[in-house]
Amino acid sequence: MSGPSPSPEMGGGYLDVFGLTDIGKKRKANEDHFAIALMRKSLELQHSNLEHPEFFDRFGQSTARLLMVADGVGGSIGGGLASRSAVEALTEYLGQTAGCYYKFDVDTEHEFLDQLEGAVGKAHKRVRSHTPKGRGPATTLTMVTLVWPRGYVIHVGDSRGYHLRGGRLRQFTQDQTMGELLIEEGVMTEEQVRESGMHNVLSSALGADYIPSIGLLDFRFNDVLLLCTDGLTKHVSDEEITTILKRDETAEAACRTLVDAALEAGGSDNVTAVVCRMVAPTEH
Repeated sequence: MSGPSPSPEMGGGYLDVFGLTDIGKKRKANEDHFAIALMRKSLELQHSNLEHPEFFDRFGQSTARLLMVADGVGGSIGGGLASRSAVEALTEYLGQTAGCYYKFDVDTEHEFLDQLEGAVGKAHKRVRSHTPKGRGPATTLTMVTLVWPRGYVIHVGDSRGYHLRGGRLRQFTQDQTMGELLIEEGVMTEEQVRESGMHNVLSSALGADYIPSIGLLDFRFNDVLLLCTDGLTKHVSDEEITTILKRDETAEAACRTLVDAALEAGGSDNVTAVVCRMVAPTEH
């Protein structure tokens, strides 16, 4: 978790970020993992005869915020190992190779997305390394790397990402399940998928067959970002999520309210939420 820290890049605004996970009421172990990290590498020029020393300003100012949730599948031991391995591999790899963040422009950000996708590929290999002779535990992954005001999204599986702006909630990820594929292809209706249970069968996951979905988000002050596992969305509707994110004034309060709502509604699965509020300078 991370507390408020006014940022020069945001004109004195800041990101209020908090994450919370709970085992739920029915599971024997928590297979969810999440991470919130600051990624930066600073270089402060102290003296030089360069004609344009202000070039170095960008080395000391740029900071990226890494947010991710992962929901393991494959049993209480294997699923937790898969999600933990994915989160550890991503933070390790990005910490070693992507620690220097600048203000990206349109000509360079595709290279950054390629780097993030490569990191996810390494996480996939790390998960697979635990069962080299066959199919084993796997995990979802929903990850946003935020370099204000841009968010870079990598998504695999059926954990979700939501973006609240102006009181309107939008899910910016799509569930990668067999049920969604069957609906898209017109083979089944939503009701048939629910009755068949195919909405719970992943079509893409790290450690198994996976096709990462990649996207971009643009943020403004007063926006709210939510990453969560399906232990939350099984029990808490989009309408309830909207009400909580609009009402609760801090990321920590929102996380606690969301998790409590899922538990009160049954808590049939592990539940994890990561909330990031883009706080405007006038709010503090």
